[in-house]
Amino acid sequence: MMNQYYLVSQLPGLDGLDERASLPINTEEFKEVCSRFLSPTGMKTLDSLSIVPNREGVSTGSALVDEWNRGERLLRLALGSVRASNMKKQFDVGDVVLPSDMIQAARTAVGMGDPLAAEQYLNHYRVDSLDRLRPLDSFCEDAVFYYGLKLMLLERMQKFDEKKGIESYQKIYDSILNGDNQEK
Repeated sequence: MMNQYYLVSQLPGLDGLDERASLPINTEEFKEVCSRFLSPTGMKTLDSLSIVPNREGVSTGSALVDEWNRGERLLRLALGSVRASNMKKQFDVGDVVLPSDMIQAARTAVGMGDPLAAEQYLNHYRVDSLDRLRPLDSFCEDAVFYYGLKLMLLERMQKFDEKKGIESYQKIYDSILNGDNQEK
């Protein structure tokens, strides 16, 4: 517990930052700082953090990370389902029940004419979803993982510009319809 206290107290705040703000730290620097304070098990979980979780749903050992991964997988399935439906194609989600709020978020994003606006909307939805998972104990290991995921989401949004956004949107769209699990 003491190690996480020292670690979290060294991290710059991310609250209140938007996608255009200069970030006070990047993921590489964050992981380097964490490597000095987290246990090998904690570092293994930290290294597995991704805003593009694997399809299998393998447990990471962190309730927060597992719940984030589950929610992100469901959102991606909802997006694939809505997009396929709009194209009058089949999209198999298996026996998964998609939450209505995710289906609505997917419909809203897919209905936007501007791919960059859709990505911004989805990023805000993801940040809000992550914020609902934020641990009450600011100095626990899950708080470190929460910070890492939020940092990754903020970094992702800084990579978008209008032209690249259109290209990326189409790649992601095709990727979901083809059943891939990685954004490029």
